[in-house]
Amino acid sequence: MVTRRRRRGVTLMELIMVVAITSILFGVAAPILLQANRQFIMVRTKLELQQEARGIMYVLTRAIRQAHSDSITISHANDSQPFYSKITFTKEGSTTTLVSQTLVFQQEGTTLYQLFGVNKRVLSRNLQYLEFTFPRSDDMSIISVSITLQKSIYEGRTKALHMASEKVRVMN
Repeated sequence: MVTRRRRRGVTLMELIMVVAITSILFGVAAPILLQANRQFIMVRTKLELQQEARGIMYVLTRAIRQAHSDSITISHANDSQPFYSKITFTKEGSTTTLVSQTLVFQQEGTTLYQLFGVNKRVLSRNLQYLEFTFPRSDDMSIISVSITLQKSIYEGRTKALHMASEKVRVMN
């Protein structure tokens, strides 16, 4: 009676084939995974900037609507900023305090600040461009507000993503 011995383990050729196939799969999959990761980062950055822009525009338009139209001045915070990157105005006080208050929105570098009395609040650290203008020279109760936000993403690249522009009618 002949007994066959069962072979245990793998041969060198089988091992080489497994390593070769695995290497090919990783070689093909790595760039695809890297591209998918970059795409995910871009989409996430886009959503973050859109949400931030909506929040900024909400705060700006709400405050500007309450401004006294004869108190609005458009200027700049310092000589390194564009002329139209700062707006100053007075607005009505709340129902409990009827005192008018001065409000300032200004760009300093890539930061958008809201100054309310002695309080200085950061609205965004991703600001690339800010502009306050009067779109019509015969109607100073309409102000155009434009912003562009930019955020750093992978490999030192930046994403100038969300540009928002809105015309606001001053109600006072």
